[in-house]
Formats: sequence, structure tokens, C-alpha cells
Amino acid sequence: MFEIRRYTADRADEWNQFVAASKNGTFLFDRRFMDYHSDRFRDHSLMVYRDGRLYALLPANQKDDTLVSHGGLTYGGLVMSPHCSAKGVLESFTAINTYLRQQGFHSVVYKAIPWIYHQLPAEEDLYALTAVCNARLTIRDISSAIVNTRRMKFTESRRSGLRKALKAGLTVRESDDVDAFWHILNDNLTQKYAVRPVHSADELRLLQGRFPDNIKLWLVYDGDTPVGGTLLFLTPQVLHTQYISATPYGKQHGAIDLLFDHLIYNIYADYPYIDFGKSTVSDSADLNEQLIFQKEGFGARAVCYDTYEYEL
Repeated sequence: MFEIRRYTADRADEWNQFVAASKNGTFLFDRRFMDYHSDRFRDHSLMVYRDGRLYALLPANQKDDTLVSHGGLTYGGLVMSPHCSAKGVLESFTAINTYLRQQGFHSVVYKAIPWIYHQLPAEEDLYALTAVCNARLTIRDISSAIVNTRRMKFTESRRSGLRKALKAGLTVRESDDVDAFWHILNDNLTQKYAVRPVHSADELRLLQGRFPDNIKLWLVYDGDTPVGGTLLFLTPQVLHTQYISATPYGKQHGAIDLLFDHLIYNIYADYPYIDFGKSTVSDSADLNEQLIFQKEGFGARAVCYDTYEYEL
């Protein structure tokens, strides 16, 4: 028998322990990460119990009469126990949908967890979305990832940038100078796209302090001056580049090419996947060809981030 309970703060430890032991969860679902921006979202996360034991979680927020899984996260699908079965997940969605109707919801937006983040196969939810919910695919974003066991060589344009960086004497090292990187990133986004980073410098410091083993900053230096860098999110299966940016000097002298040559072939050579993130904007309608060209130049190829919707 399945029971659906709405998450409350007194269940944070139970929630976090389940995420850590799940077959497809990442630290983004830890309440210490999710709740840093709790003032921006009306949390309506769900906990699925089977015969009194926690079986699955659905990180989610409420937006009018729609449940969104989750508006503040890149992905937010059903977080499952390794013991979850296809039949059990079908029954979980039936119970979730019954609960949502009773709570007055009329629709669901569901952002599935990309398969590369699964520690065990975990696409029972995708089957349930079709079999139980009659969901439709509404957004398909494209990301670019490297597979450790089948790494491709850098393209000539990336190797050329690497040669420039080595000639200029640039160096790479881990750093805690979030402010320096944030200013490089903010200047880039403001000038190029007239937008600011999703996270403020204070938020990045807060999150890095809470998850020092999962959030790492690497910078490229010209002497002692930062000229580029990347902020990494490390999960069990995937090293994800949350942000990448360089100064005009760094771009001219191949700072990012040097950076990823060092990270891919030295520091994180054993990581199963390196995910460079989405290259689509405006709800997947527009492909940033320049951005994905750079990622593909490092040998990365397509992984999709899918969003589904269904009516209750």
C-alpha cells in the first residue's frame, strides 16, 4: 500500500539519508542545497511510502495549480530506492496523481533526471509517465557529455588554443576565490547575453561551504591574475560544469582549452562522465551553436534533458 506525504522540515534527515542511498539522486536533492532558495519557490515536495517505509521522493514546488519537479533545479524527477521496481513506480505515480487531485492540482511539469546521473538504471519513471500519466514531451534541451571509456581527441581548434595557453605560460589550479570567478562570469554574461549568473557570489560561497566535496572551483592564471575558470558540481557518476568563463585575455590565449585538458586528462581522468551542460535557450527552441561547438571540440556528444507535462 502506498501513502503520499508532503515534505516538512522535520523530515530533512530522513529525506537526505534516502537521497544519499538512492539509485539516481544527487546532492542537488539534498535539502541543504534545495532550500538555499526556498524563498523563491513554494515547496511541495512529496515522500512516497510503501507499507510504511520510504520508497521514493519527488522534489517539487507548487506554481498556482501546477506541480513542478523542480523549478529551481536543472532536473527534478522521481528519486528512487535501488529496490524500486517497474510495477512499484507505476503504483507510485497512481498514488501521487490521486494525492495531487485531492490537493487541487490540475497539471504536472516533470523534469526527468538525465540517464548519465543514474548510478543504476532508473527510467521506470519515464515508462510510468506514458503508461499512467499520458504525459507528453514538451521540452528537449541538448547537453554535451564525455564518456570516460570512449574519450575523443580534442579538435584542432581546441588543440590550437591549448598551444597558445602553454606558450603564454598560463597555469591551472584549484581555488576558493569565488569572487574573482564570479566577476569574470558576470562580465561575460552581461556583455554577451545581458543576463546575470543564476547564483550570486554569496550563494556560491554558501553552497560550496555546505558541499565542499561536491562543489569545486578551478581557475586559470596568468601569473597571479585569474583569466578563466570553471565551477564544477561533482556527483557519483557525473562531473558537471555548472559555469565556465574567461576574460578577453583568457579567451585570446586558450585558457579554457588548457583548463579542460588538465581536468579531463589529469585531475578527473577516472570520472565516468563529464557533462558540459545545456546549449539551448528559450525552452530548447534555440541552439547556441558557438557554445556547443566549443563543447563538442573537447569530444563531448549529445545527452538530452527532457521535460514532460500532463494533466490530472
